[in-house]
Amino acid sequence: MLNLQSESSRRWLTMMDENLEEILIDHAHCEKKAAGCAMNLIFAYIDREELCREMAEIVREELEHFEMVLDLLRKRGIKFRRQIPSNYGRQLNDLVRKSEPERAIDRLLVASLIEARSCERFDLLRNHLKDPELAAFYDSLFESEARHHTTYVRMAKYYGSEETIRLRLEELSALETEIINRGDTLPRMHS
Repeated sequence: MLNLQSESSRRWLTMMDENLEEILIDHAHCEKKAAGCAMNLIFAYIDREELCREMAEIVREELEHFEMVLDLLRKRGIKFRRQIPSNYGRQLNDLVRKSEPERAIDRLLVASLIEARSCERFDLLRNHLKDPELAAFYDSLFESEARHHTTYVRMAKYYGSEETIRLRLEELSALETEIINRGDTLPRMHS
């Protein structure tokens, strides 16, 4: 369902256990960036009304999630602050081809993979965390991340055949696996 070709390593869970505050702050940043990504797609592909409506829904949900994470941080006495982002998103976005319609396909599929990896990480968190409030929080977000993933894949099909999309998604997913396996030294949601 998620089109990922790998699972998160034990290394990430250890990093999360040792740096939960940093992961939570990064999660807020991820929700904000996800809203921005969907908004950018609206601006770029204004001629596709259904895509714009789907992206508008994602923007609303991601901003709601952003606020939920901010509330969680406040409740736990954690100050939301700037962070150095992980290299994950940049490395994935570097894979986006430059000419259309390939660019549209890649932008949508990269967004889908980021949502899929978030979904996979939320599943790990909801099953791993001993804190019942945090486990329930990540359980509540799991379904929407999976839905966002499938929405992005479905929208990519406006720009190419089902076979074209499937093959490119497989290719990008393999590259995403390489990126996630290299990891990042920073404790982040996608490190």
